Amino acid sequence: MKQKKLPRCRAAALTVALALLAPMSAYAAPTLDLAPPLEEAGGPSYKGALPYAEVLIDAGHGGIDGGTFYEKVLEKDINLAVAKKLLVRLQQLGVSAVLNRVDDYELSDDNRWLGSRSRHQKDLSQRTGLTEEIHTGMLVSLHVNWSKRGAARGPVVLHQKNRGESVLLALCVQDALNRQQLTAELPRAGSPFYLLNTVKQPAVIVEMGFISNGDDRAMLTSMEGQQKIAEAIASGVRQYKLLFR
Repeated sequence: MKQKKLPRCRAAALTVALALLAPMSAYAAPTLDLAPPLEEAGGPSYKGALPYAEVLIDAGHGGIDGGTFYEKVLEKDINLAVAKKLLVRLQQLGVSAVLNRVDDYELSDDNRWLGSRSRHQKDLSQRTGLTEEIHTGMLVSLHVNWSKRGAARGPVVLHQKNRGESVLLALCVQDALNRQQLTAELPRAGSPFYLLNTVKQPAVIVEMGFISNGDDRAMLTSMEGQQKIAEAIASGVRQYKLLFR
């Protein structure tokens, strides 16, 4: 009887799963500098106000925070365009999802609870706070990369350090994007990133391509290219979900 070949994502997932079965003493426990829950900080609590969603889509940047750019092309606009398409595609696949911004504004304006003058810190804390207040299963944060090297191209998915489910999610999304963009990148630990260090759910940051690369930029700014990216990410999320059925 011919043996069925496992999908690449599932085969990689099994490898990671076996590694995670090693004695826990072999792994250092991650140190998380968690932001306080909104209710503890005196802010509003929305638990129970919205139904459970399997995916919280984070459209990176927004408003005064344009993110990286190339001439008049801004990262924030690309992130939002792909996020909207990803939301629709996930719903088509039967995966419930919510989007943390639907227009061009910064989330720091919604943060009235953090005692900080830093708009950037308030923005990041608000994104983390939403994962604590809205009952969701995972976070997918969309971003665009930049490099001094014009030849640098392709997607890179960042995962939480020492978090097995985050690694598996990153593997699945990276594999789908690699197939879409004909690359062979591996996901990486995003240790310096506040969002990945504070979110309790499995979370990934998806760098969808390089705005500094001509071919990537053409893909990132076209409706067709954005749709293909959204479909690839959705496919990776769905494959991840199948692993836990």
